[in-house]
Amino acid sequence: MTKLTYVGTLGLAATICFASAPAFAAGTTAGTTITNTATVDYQVGGVSQTQQTASDSFVVDRKINLLVEEVGTVTTDVVPGQTNAVTTFQLTNLSNEGLDFLLAATQITGGTAAHGGTDTFNVTNIRIYRDNAVTGTVGSWDPGDALVTYVDELAADATARLFVVADIPGGLANGAVAGVQLRATAREGGTAGSQGAAVTQTTGANTAGKDTVFADGIGVNDANRDAAHSAADDYTVRTATLTVTKSSRVISDPFNLTTNPKMIPGATVEYCIAIANSGSADATSVAINDSVPAQLTFTTGTILLNGTVTGGTCNADGAAGGSYAAPVVSGTIPTVAAGATRTLVFRATVN
Repeated sequence: MTKLTYVGTLGLAATICFASAPAFAAGTTAGTTITNTATVDYQVGGVSQTQQTASDSFVVDRKINLLVEEVGTVTTDVVPGQTNAVTTFQLTNLSNEGLDFLLAATQITGGTAAHGGTDTFNVTNIRIYRDNAVTGTVGSWDPGDALVTYVDELAADATARLFVVADIPGGLANGAVAGVQLRATAREGGTAGSQGAAVTQTTGANTAGKDTVFADGIGVNDANRDAAHSAADDYTVRTATLTVTKSSRVISDPFNLTTNPKMIPGATVEYCIAIANSGSADATSVAINDSVPAQLTFTTGTILLNGTVTGGTCNADGAAGGSYAAPVVSGTIPTVAAGATRTLVFRATVN
């Protein structure tokens, strides 16, 4: 630094000059040289003298910061046996330099999931994709998205939409939950197409070069200031839970007719098969088959489908349908909605 020791009347004017750098929210780009130059104008005996200057420069150090966050604030609803169930995350590079980011998708084992409920099962075939706006729909997973293990060359302040995709086992109960987590860890950037080396934080005093400082916060499965960040989401099974109840009642007999009839030969018996759905999803294409015992003769034209139940008693309010191929009565109910009960009713005569 130049030392100024002139005697006279001094007039000081300071001008600050910076090297050109982009204005990122993450801050001035790492490695940028910032130079400050002061100028001094003065006179001796009323005569202007040669301007004096002094400059100082330093290099902007590198701040490593990142954010992984769930996109949306609700659980991902799935059904048993579903393939390619998607949870969505976003990675933001809050560092003041472009970097690579190593990715890891993991599952929790027990405990409370991201949106409440207790983790009770694990998904299978878990993998990570990066959104590809060129070959698919922006913001939604599709087969054109790239299967990845790291994010390559993510610029400062840039974001990457990431999808954790997995398959759901069959046979799961309604409300079962699987918690998943996505962690990103900063890696050195600068070479496209290959994952950079691990990032190392500078220890000791500030140096004249580009030092590195970890500035990230705590995620769901990483520590404070560890060059990593993580977030969680979960899959919640929404399925139909069906309970089948079969009942019969005598309608009439040849002697008592409909007044206090008995189950004697010649009596007409009405069967009701009730399907109750206590789950949180509709059951569709509910196919019912019932074999008529040999001691009975099916009564043609008596099949009623999609009827209701009141107080545990089946109503004769279904629509005619179904079929009979001895000895089997068959019928399909298009939908048994969550919380609803629907029936198949038919009649037969005691031999």
